[in-house]
Amino acid sequence: MDIQSVPKIGISSVVHSKHIDADHIDVMDNDIALFDTESVISLYNGPTKLEVLTVGLCLEGTGAFNISLREFELSPGLMVIALPSQIIEQRCFSPDFKGIFFAVSKNMLEVLPKIGNVLSLFLYLKDYPCLALHSHEQEVVKEYHMFIRKRLRNKEGVYRKEVVMGLMQGFFFELYNILNNHVPANTVTVKNKSRKEYIFERFYEFLVESYQSERSVKFYADQLCLTSKHLSGVVKEVSGKTVGEWIDELVILEAKALLNSSSMNIQEIADRLNFANQSFFGKYFKHYTGMSPKEYRKNR
Repeated sequence: MDIQSVPKIGISSVVHSKHIDADHIDVMDNDIALFDTESVISLYNGPTKLEVLTVGLCLEGTGAFNISLREFELSPGLMVIALPSQIIEQRCFSPDFKGIFFAVSKNMLEVLPKIGNVLSLFLYLKDYPCLALHSHEQEVVKEYHMFIRKRLRNKEGVYRKEVVMGLMQGFFFELYNILNNHVPANTVTVKNKSRKEYIFERFYEFLVESYQSERSVKFYADQLCLTSKHLSGVVKEVSGKTVGEWIDELVILEAKALLNSSSMNIQEIADRLNFANQSFFGKYFKHYTGMSPKEYRKNR
């Protein structure tokens, strides 16, 4: 998958986005950003691929959002963790919604503390990104958010960066503690994956890598050494959707993300998504959304 094929919002893009009120976001270099309700509602206004790890905690109200085509709901005490490269789209937030959020770049993740099972924890979060925190766990997240923001705002501090890094390291150890308190208990109730579920997961992995250029059932069946009929049956049985429906959803989601978050013109987007021409892309997009790409972009 071409790494430049979708809008990737790192820390710098978040900070300089025209949608973001600088009064509600605090940053360090191009690696760390802490923000609150006003910023997150603007930031996720439309499908966007973020090249950062985002950790959020709902304090009040409710919200609904999609992560990689799946809808989740936020309520007080619920923590959400969105991994780099996942496409996020807000659905709605109640008028009284309040939340706090951390965003950390991939570069920063490389230098933050790692523990033995961090990979398995993060793989788990791809399927289960929301966790209901106990009251004392919520307090830990709120305390770190408040304290780190204070240190970020101390622009004159000689050791500002070192202090913030130390606090972020502490926060990640606390985050691992929280994950360890919840993930093992949750995994006990998750049944072992069947052969069909394994096939579907492998299909989805290949799909995410190749859907821009490869949209035939045969291509994905060949990758899995299966017949097209077998793959089609498995995908429909496990997910309730056909292979074609999965492909179309991903293509439309990325098209929306590009229209919403990039400066590319419609012809460039059509080329990036491997359509024969702009007209064919426009008809395809309108078939699934009810509006032309130009209309969609104008309404954002």
